[in-house]
Amino acid sequence: MTDPIVETTPILERFRLDGRTALVTGAGQGIGRGYAHALGEAGAAVAVVDIKPERAETVAHELSQKGIDAIALTTDVTQPEAVEAMVAAVMDKWGKLTIGVNNAGIGHWVAATEMTPAEWRRMMDINLNAVFYCAQAQARVMLPAGYGKIINTASMSGSIVNTPQDQAAYNTSKAGVIHLTRSLAAEWAPRGIRVNCISPGYTRTDLVDDLVSTPEGQEIVPIWMRMTPMGRMAEVSELQGGVVYLASAASDFMTGHDLVIDGGYALW
Repeated sequence: MTDPIVETTPILERFRLDGRTALVTGAGQGIGRGYAHALGEAGAAVAVVDIKPERAETVAHELSQKGIDAIALTTDVTQPEAVEAMVAAVMDKWGKLTIGVNNAGIGHWVAATEMTPAEWRRMMDINLNAVFYCAQAQARVMLPAGYGKIINTASMSGSIVNTPQDQAAYNTSKAGVIHLTRSLAAEWAPRGIRVNCISPGYTRTDLVDDLVSTPEGQEIVPIWMRMTPMGRMAEVSELQGGVVYLASAASDFMTGHDLVIDGGYALW
């Protein structure tokens, strides 16, 4: 029996992302913005991607103010040609892409009997199809390099059925992201790409704050809190450690994993 390989790099340095380049979709606000800041603070250059140019430019400016090398890209991730152009822009800027964070997504509450085909297709296009298009384009430049980290945003809703709101389409789309992550992880692991996903629970963002202020939100949110063992929503900052870990050398032997960060909600 041979002795195990001893890692000589100090543990905290293994979380550093110096010299790496990251692309984050849906980075103009909320969780995506938090991911962009975290990756940049850990040392990566960051492409801030959003469908709204003003949002992408605002976050890229925030990163630049911290001394982080950042660019803003406007991309509709439901369009494969636009996704290819997005990755090409990163390659033109930095010559490599080592971290792809596919975070863009939407939520929608509607009873299954009332959902229109157009609403269903839109949910799948943004939450699932776009994740595949992005991962595919990212892998096409990572595979020749023999290394890369792809991190998809799923949701605890991909593993459980939320209550009391009706969101069958959202739950289905996020379950698809989890299994897509596993499938791509198995396919690309022999060639150096790790594919994982993060499944947040209820997280306080501007969109959720807007929801809380509505009569429906004031009725539903207390139910969520009672069902969460920690009794509160996550802050975006509490998801940042997960994305840095999955992007870093510290997680190089992890692939196909769904990292659930939900305050214990899915334990019940």
